Amino acid sequence: MTSTMNLEATVETKPRTAKAPPLTKNYYGPAWHGIHRVITLPSPLKTVFSFFSDARNLEKITPPELHFNIANTDSIELEEGCHIQYNLKLMGVPFKWLTRINQWEPPFAFVDEQEQGPFRNWRHTHSFVSLSSDQTLMRDVVRYRLPFWPIGEAVHPLVAAMVDRIFDYRQRAVSEIFVHDAGG
Repeated sequence: MTSTMNLEATVETKPRTAKAPPLTKNYYGPAWHGIHRVITLPSPLKTVFSFFSDARNLEKITPPELHFNIANTDSIELEEGCHIQYNLKLMGVPFKWLTRINQWEPPFAFVDEQEQGPFRNWRHTHSFVSLSSDQTLMRDVVRYRLPFWPIGEAVHPLVAAMVDRIFDYRQRAVSEIFVHDAGG
């Protein structure tokens, strides 16, 4: 008996740009984890993208307990290929974190990926959709793998809770900044 498979349903005909991978564990395998946050902001697309494309604003939307700062703020102009060096503390442990902008599609999306830092892999897709002349939908999709697999997986519940707290804080801070700027 011969079976045939319809591969059209599983093969992408267009190259991936700013779209995030599907939110399924099996996309990358069992050691990949992720989060997904969406927020609607009361500002035009270009204003929102401009805020997120200025790396110095990361300090404004990162929880204070991370002691987050950007080491190379003088030389950053975000574009594809640029690097951003951060200093931060995770669970009280100091880390240096180096990311690279691997995709740059203003004003709709950009992707940063860790080149050096506390995770085995970290890929953060920022995407923006204009809903109207004064409303923008912002989406954060993060995929990450922990170091020292499979042993590192034992601490994943703790890491997942920390990443959730960071992005919950980020959403609140972003909301406050844009509501304040919109006069709300």
